[in-house]
Amino acid sequence: MTIKVGDKIPSMKLKHMTTNGPAEISTDEIFSGKKVALFSVPGAFTPTCSAKHLPGYVEKAAEMKKKGVSTIACISVNDAFVMDAWGKAQNVGDKVMMLADGSGQFAKALGVELDLNAMGLGTRAKRYSMLVDNGVVKQLNLEEPGAFKVSDADTMLKQI
Repeated sequence: MTIKVGDKIPSMKLKHMTTNGPAEISTDEIFSGKKVALFSVPGAFTPTCSAKHLPGYVEKAAEMKKKGVSTIACISVNDAFVMDAWGKAQNVGDKVMMLADGSGQFAKALGVELDLNAMGLGTRAKRYSMLVDNGVVKQLNLEEPGAFKVSDADTMLKQI
């Protein structure tokens, strides 16, 4: 079953890069007591994700934070090393937290798995964005496979 508005984000562990290397971070730590703009991409370094999706959130980060968003986070079914390298290549700095869902367990828990085995990419996560307030989904923008219409930064900015 796919997560929906009003649902609570499941409590689980993700990875992110720190100055000491990859580290676990809990979803509770990310979402509890905060307003978070989370967006998911099918893969780091992929065309739409690199040309449009991530850059849009980097560009609009200050505007989102002015509207009360404390964290903007990008998640993908990739490892923390890949997410860190992609963030550096995209000059993300501290504007967007780069989260790794290496085994796709978060995607599975949300019901947003995307089967890209035919393309040699395994199981990934669908492209989406969501506004989460204190762990509860307030907005959800789930894309159809191959689309990039509703999970962009401009749509999120209007929903905050």
